[in-house]
Amino acid sequence: MPMEPRAALATYDHGSGRYTLYAGSGGVVRHKGDLAAVLGVDEDAVRVVAEDVGGNFGTRNSFYPEFALVAWAARRLGRPVKWTCERQEAFVTDYQGRDLVSETELALDADGNFLALRGVNTSNVGAHAVSFIPLNKGRELSTTVYRVPAACVRGRAVLSNTPPTAPYRSAGRPEVMFVMERLIDLAARRHGFDRLGLRRRNLVPPSAMPYRNPFGMVYDSGEYAAAQDRAVTLADWAGFEKRRVEARGRGRYRGIGLANYIEVATGWPRERAEVTVRPEGRIEVAIGTLSAGQGHETTFAQLIAEWFDVELDQVRLITGDTDRAPVGGGSHSGRSMRLGGVVMAKAADAIVATGTRIAAWLLEAAPADIEFSRRRFSVKGTDRALDLFEVAAAALRRDVPEGLGGPLAAVSDETVSVPSFPYGSHVCEVEVDPETGVVDIVGYIAVDDVGRAINPMIVHGQSHGGIAQGVGQALWERCHYDPESGQPLSATFMDYVVARADMLPSFVTEISEVPSTSNPLGLRGGGEGGTTPALGAVINAIVDALGDLGVDHVEMPATPERVWRAIQHARTSHSLSPATGERASGQPALGGRLRRTASGLVESGPM
Repeated sequence: MPMEPRAALATYDHGSGRYTLYAGSGGVVRHKGDLAAVLGVDEDAVRVVAEDVGGNFGTRNSFYPEFALVAWAARRLGRPVKWTCERQEAFVTDYQGRDLVSETELALDADGNFLALRGVNTSNVGAHAVSFIPLNKGRELSTTVYRVPAACVRGRAVLSNTPPTAPYRSAGRPEVMFVMERLIDLAARRHGFDRLGLRRRNLVPPSAMPYRNPFGMVYDSGEYAAAQDRAVTLADWAGFEKRRVEARGRGRYRGIGLANYIEVATGWPRERAEVTVRPEGRIEVAIGTLSAGQGHETTFAQLIAEWFDVELDQVRLITGDTDRAPVGGGSHSGRSMRLGGVVMAKAADAIVATGTRIAAWLLEAAPADIEFSRRRFSVKGTDRALDLFEVAAAALRRDVPEGLGGPLAAVSDETVSVPSFPYGSHVCEVEVDPETGVVDIVGYIAVDDVGRAINPMIVHGQSHGGIAQGVGQALWERCHYDPESGQPLSATFMDYVVARADMLPSFVTEISEVPSTSNPLGLRGGGEGGTTPALGAVINAIVDALGDLGVDHVEMPATPERVWRAIQHARTSHSLSPATGERASGQPALGGRLRRTASGLVESGPM
């Protein structure tokens, strides 16, 4: 749920026959095409502008009917038309996320080696289908970071009375990571494996890279075991049992859970950047992607400043206007820095190449004798040199050689279809009040590998926000409908619980930087990893806390009522002593639908 509700303002110029739409958008170029198609006009007759966008996470990337309606009304009325969605309206008209039921089986041998994965993922796409991306993206990463020789996961979509579902931060991947991480914990507990050891035994090793998973996805690089080991160390896993005993003395049940994950950063494959060096000492970058709070104004400028050795305030980023940036896929799927960085780098290289030829003309030297460093073009072995902006001014002179005149600028327009794969490991520690079912997150540790981290502070911020969203889904967030009437019961923030700062601990986040080999800058992407493993880490921790009570699974969101009912059910089913929480026989309770067949198949019911 973005902080800023959906809104749109449109104007129509009768003189030029041109529409202009101002809207919170995750991709103005795509929305330009959608708007032109709905209005039945050429794309040249449409301009889409997005200023500062107040949050996205997927919902801004869809084209909503109101965008076309305000443009249509502006032409019909001959005046600007503005529309803003009310929050209660947003709860029933914004596209929603997740809503997946997974029935999955994991096979392993007596030594704990994973043999096969089989499942069916059923996605509720709502009243009408908008997108199958979450269903497909999740399916193709179902084996996650583990070596599973054989896998078959079917995906199916069903219609219902709810609003449509569409991509939401880390579309489709948190669900499948949750399923795999829960299966591993269930298998470990039921069959006596160590949770960490079972995972480590089956992680894809660096020596297997590039690794093709059973669904055809090729992981380019990664050190998955190192990420898990580091997260375990930061979480002081070895000292956890002391903390568990201390909590039990206070009447609380403490648990710890781990979840490994992998992401796939793909998205719209085409991106374009136009970089212009202005004589007055400024560099302009017009690029097709745009920010919804990720800090592009800083990170993109950092790269330009690094390459040209200028100050950050000398770089101006131009985004969110189809007249200035006519090509680009917008912000989604971890694509912005990964693709934007590549096209900016190629444009920067082209500018240096052109500047070298201009400097050679000015300095009366051969282009091969010119080198660029620290913002200066210089003749090798001499003190003769020209500043970058001096060369930009010379490019505008009338006597500049043919082919070198005009602004010192370059355009890079690239289509990059090769994905990258961010990954990591998260550990969550919880305390549960057995009398109320309230779950407190008392510790959260994240190790995320993003390839090269351009701005570590922003990457940490991305991770923090993603964790909050993942924890929110695991514990509180739910679009609830009356089972009889179908009416929404959580249509305001009074009824729909969103994580607040006082509901979360201070996160410990660490960045790993194993370069990706899928692009020349070594970038993986860092916008979605925080969300992806959080579901599994949180629920694994809750189940670990309540394991002695006989609880082996809790559905999301793990609200106090659900947790309390799980405790009561376990106590009743396993004859637990309310005072001690132990089985009367003194043996651990291993309830649930998990079973092991003669073939070594570990099964769980719907998750």
